[in-house]
Amino acid sequence: MTFLATPWFGVPVAEIGIASGVALAAYLGMSLVLRFAHRRLRQLAQHTTNRADDMLVEVLESTRPWLIALAALLIGVGTLSLSDRWDLRVGQLWFAVLALQLGLWSNTAVTVGRRSHVAVQEPGVASPAGAAATLLSWALRVLIWTVVLLAVLSNVGVNITAFVASLGVGGIAVALAAQNILGDLFASVAIALDKPFEVGDFIVLGSVSGTVERVGVKTTRIRSLGGEQVVMSNTELLKQTVSNYKRLRERRIVFGFGVTYGTTPAQAEAIPGAVRRVVEASERLRFDRAHFKAFGESSLDYEVVYHVLNADYGTYMDEQQRVNLALMRELSELGVDFAFPTRTVVMAAST
Repeated sequence: MTFLATPWFGVPVAEIGIASGVALAAYLGMSLVLRFAHRRLRQLAQHTTNRADDMLVEVLESTRPWLIALAALLIGVGTLSLSDRWDLRVGQLWFAVLALQLGLWSNTAVTVGRRSHVAVQEPGVASPAGAAATLLSWALRVLIWTVVLLAVLSNVGVNITAFVASLGVGGIAVALAAQNILGDLFASVAIALDKPFEVGDFIVLGSVSGTVERVGVKTTRIRSLGGEQVVMSNTELLKQTVSNYKRLRERRIVFGFGVTYGTTPAQAEAIPGAVRRVVEASERLRFDRAHFKAFGESSLDYEVVYHVLNADYGTYMDEQQRVNLALMRELSELGVDFAFPTRTVVMAAST
């Protein structure tokens, strides 16, 4: 009994023994609970299709055993009769351990989120993450560990106000010096997240039309119809209206033609029906309307609207050619001629 009452660093040996037992029990308990939770979550993830439980499994796997051991040790130390100074230090260590583990969990969540995003963007391709996703994940990691560091320093009594202020001033200076580059970087992130177009899409913007070959950190590369590669700044690209023909499901076609003024009312009335028969003869087209639109300068003008049920441009041109040729035959059978620009000159007789 005398040995158990002997102080060791000011603490009786008996209390140290009890604290050691509590720490060991806490370590075993936390390890078992974590292992049980990890096993159950993994079983649940195998029977579901959502990514949230898979992410939670990987986040739990990032729990460090040495942090569990340190937390168990702090639990044991908490049972000792310590001075206020040491109680404060133990509290600060608790905060540091929890902040570090939260940082590790957040870092793993960012990594898993980036990997999932890349898998969705490029299924079946074992390549590094895209530039925009890598940039965003890197920025999030820097933010996470900066917050953890500042929180720990503040908790141990370090005045971080001047440090935070200097970071803010430095960040503003860097942003002003590289605002064009940063603008393109954030535009790249916006393209990756909003997905107005993807690699392989055929787009038209302004006078540029072609297939997207690569979306980089600063520029986007487009292979034009002429064969040359057009390199555009991401910021300038997003300022323009982009027409994405890859996502076109069907084409609405409007075209017109004119017939001569020698056409009789009966013939003019029969023309829309003839156009309808021509369009509906193909299963790849859906007729919308055909109307005698107006009296032109040298023709009776008609307007026709139909839909091509296939987004392929070649299909549209094939069908338009078929419609034009069939329309020529139909008008020929009706005895109607296509109009061409004419002008009648009336000359007054001389007196």
